[in-house]
Amino acid sequence: MPTPSSDIAFTPAVKALQATRGSRDAYARLEARGGFSTELTPDLGAFLESAVTAYLATASAAGRPYVQHRGGPPGFIRVLGQKTLGFADYRGNRQYISTGNISENDRAALIVVDYAERRRVKLWGRARFDSDPQLIARLMPETYRARPEQALVFDVEAWDINCSQHIPRLLPADAVAGALQELNTRIHALEAENAKLRALVETLELGE
Repeated sequence: MPTPSSDIAFTPAVKALQATRGSRDAYARLEARGGFSTELTPDLGAFLESAVTAYLATASAAGRPYVQHRGGPPGFIRVLGQKTLGFADYRGNRQYISTGNISENDRAALIVVDYAERRRVKLWGRARFDSDPQLIARLMPETYRARPEQALVFDVEAWDINCSQHIPRLLPADAVAGALQELNTRIHALEAENAKLRALVETLELGE
């Protein structure tokens, strides 16, 4: 049987722990079906292209891990093919840890999170940075005020959906502000209507 794609995460040590703690049979059935998904489906593509938050995990050649936040407006992650996605890498504090790690070890992972809907997807693959101006322009969100320095291209080898347990529900500040504005507008309208009714009642009482 071909090596299941989930072996990218389920090493012998992981499988031994699964056996000890009672989850190995369930994951063995997953492996019998081929393991994790390896191509970007339309639903996953829509999820990725709506995301505003992702975490990029890399490691140095010596195996030292590093995780860095990546974010932007909806659409900052772009699907480039059935197994490829990318995003513009903006200039930041210029430590270049992720860039340096990927230059010597292209194995990487992405965790993409939608806190409002409590959804999370993890992807394993190979990453590379590209300085092609046309690619950077293609990946750069329109009107976003950031300075792109390079493009990150991520070739997906496997992906899986995490359960929503323990993901806090966080709402975007602009969405909350909009809802509060609507609520305040409604409150002011009701207060004005209430004041008119009170005035009418007082007028009727004086006329009795």
